[in-house]
Amino acid sequence: MSVGEVHQLYVDESGNPDGIPVVFLHGGPGAGCEFDSRRFFDPARYRIVLVDQRGAGRSTPQGSLVDNTLAHLIDDLVKLREFLAIEQWLVFGGGFGSALALAYACRYPEHVLGLMLRGIFLGRVADTNWIYKEGASRFFPDAWAEFIAPLPAASRSDPLKAYAQLMQSNNEIQRMTAAKAWSLWEARCANLRPHSRLLDYVSAPQRALTRCVIATHYLINDCFLSPDELLNRVAAIADLPGIIVQGRFDVLTPMSNACELLDRWPGAELMVVREAGHGVNDAAMIDALVSATRAFAAKIRPQHGRRS
Repeated sequence: MSVGEVHQLYVDESGNPDGIPVVFLHGGPGAGCEFDSRRFFDPARYRIVLVDQRGAGRSTPQGSLVDNTLAHLIDDLVKLREFLAIEQWLVFGGGFGSALALAYACRYPEHVLGLMLRGIFLGRVADTNWIYKEGASRFFPDAWAEFIAPLPAASRSDPLKAYAQLMQSNNEIQRMTAAKAWSLWEARCANLRPHSRLLDYVSAPQRALTRCVIATHYLINDCFLSPDELLNRVAAIADLPGIIVQGRFDVLTPMSNACELLDRWPGAELMVVREAGHGVNDAAMIDALVSATRAFAAKIRPQHGRRS
């Protein structure tokens, strides 16, 4: 789908054409939808829409930062909903996808049936510093050492800034080495147990480079949000139903983020997953997300006259 003069979005639609519409917002930023993104939804009940955000995944041009801000991503969702002739849809997002979901829903609550969010990331400087400066590093010091290894010693006190500068380098080997280290850092911290398939997937050269280029662009710009913007705007979705699925041992987006959001959002409920971290590959997290989508289907079906 064309969105402006530069970007073409890759959109994947599956499931029941007459089902409950749901749009899946991937994280990263820049990660793209993954091999199992659609599998949290019952295809008999849901009309499942996956979209690779600007420059990410299978969207083109890959890794492009031209006209690539949070406001552009929100406008793309407006265009996509209208293109698919969907009046209202559920919004599902994890990590950065949860921030995008909140930003979109707070701006267009009339087009949102509800939200299913995982691993709450609020786009604040403190949230970014926790992951890329000091916080998660205390839980995974060995993975942190590998994360900062590609950086010049003098730049390691501010890894995000150093990685952003490396992504502008003309040295392709240096850029690729750094990009793989960036992607592996998050993947190694995401789950309670290592997942070799995930590590191989995120460290694939072009995928890692795209992710690092886009992620550093967003994070160095505070995700194009003002301080506490998402929390301050939650009143706009106060009456919308929401399920927040949070891993108890999420080291990348700690549970305190989810609790802060819950305090501002009367319509939401918190589902704490005791045996899970941030990622979606832990068995307990998979079970929780599937349960959340089933719960929403049960709530919305009578309103929309759906049949399972």
